Amino acid sequence: MRTTDTVIIGAGQAGLAASRCLTDRGHDHVVLDRGGIGQRWRTCSWDSLHLLTPNWMNGLPGRPYAGPDPDGFAPAAAFTDQLAEYARSFAAPVEEHADVSRLRLRGNDFEVVTGAGTWRARHVVMATGWCDRPAIPALARSLTAHQVTPAEYRNPRSLPPGGVLVVGASATGVQLADELRSAGRDVTIAAGSHTRMERSHLGRDIYWWLARLGVLDRTIDEMPDPVRARREPSPQLAGRVDRIDLTTLQAKGVQLVGRVLAADGHRVRLSPDLPSTIAAADQRWRRLLDRIDAHAGTRSSERTRTTTPARVISELDLRRAGIRTVLWATGHRRSHPWLRIPVLDRHGEIRQHRGRTPAPGLYVLGQRFQHHRSSNFIGGVGRDAAFVADHITGRHAHA
Repeated sequence: MRTTDTVIIGAGQAGLAASRCLTDRGHDHVVLDRGGIGQRWRTCSWDSLHLLTPNWMNGLPGRPYAGPDPDGFAPAAAFTDQLAEYARSFAAPVEEHADVSRLRLRGNDFEVVTGAGTWRARHVVMATGWCDRPAIPALARSLTAHQVTPAEYRNPRSLPPGGVLVVGASATGVQLADELRSAGRDVTIAAGSHTRMERSHLGRDIYWWLARLGVLDRTIDEMPDPVRARREPSPQLAGRVDRIDLTTLQAKGVQLVGRVLAADGHRVRLSPDLPSTIAAADQRWRRLLDRIDAHAGTRSSERTRTTTPARVISELDLRRAGIRTVLWATGHRRSHPWLRIPVLDRHGEIRQHRGRTPAPGLYVLGQRFQHHRSSNFIGGVGRDAAFVADHITGRHAHA
């Protein structure tokens, strides 16, 4: 059995940010990953995926963006290479292919069992991310169509011929619906509650405005409903400069339907509330535009029209519609089958405040709205990592 002061589980941006912060503090630690650095980016991204945030937002501790294209959007594959180079820049003590099978307490220390050996440590940082496994609803078992998740999808050619039903209209759903339609596929998108957001306003990227308004700096303690805040849908954006939302999809020939309620073989029952769902998303978007305009001291005329579904459909016969594939873009859940310490709530989420769990010495990073709204953003995880590193090293023992 090997020993260290701190074990970090996960070598993505959160785990490497924690490693850099502990390295800067001269603190002994190791980073374990089931595969290689940035494993999930490397294996669970479709071919054309670009980061949703512009390059200037994607700095990590000790490594702000300094490239020639601050307003561009990096391909996921390129970002994976950047993570590997980042790890090399400070000689991060990463052990690859060390899949954790058990984390438990042994006296006053933690025991981390992996396929490559066992570690004993005083502290553990769980940095396995927010996008752990696809959240596929139970009703999927009742469908006879071919089914796939975004983690399995690579490009339109990776799907069987025929139409595609994309379930989910957040960032992933609208991007994949757009790509499939551009490839000539007949596409239907089932949309529930969603966050409409255009890529730019008044000549600036929308994230530039959100940063200026302080939206990304809001903490979970300021939110009236923390549970709802952590579950809010990701905005309808793509890593490119043009707009993508239900309006642009409909203009390209994508059929809009309501959220999926039930399924039986090749029949899918749909919610009739799509018009009101779209209207609510449009209203929230207009309120944000009003805030931006007030901050900018101007009144913009940039108000795109409300999407109107061609018709409300209560049931979809996949076979009759020629739909052979259902793509579940319905978000993610967290999975910790190796965790033997009672820190999960009734929903299976890690109980934490600013990264500290109820188990002394056990921390988490990369959770959505962990403390700030940007906590699970690439460029937002750094301040959480610094806080956790300071806590581990005794700099904020009572913070």
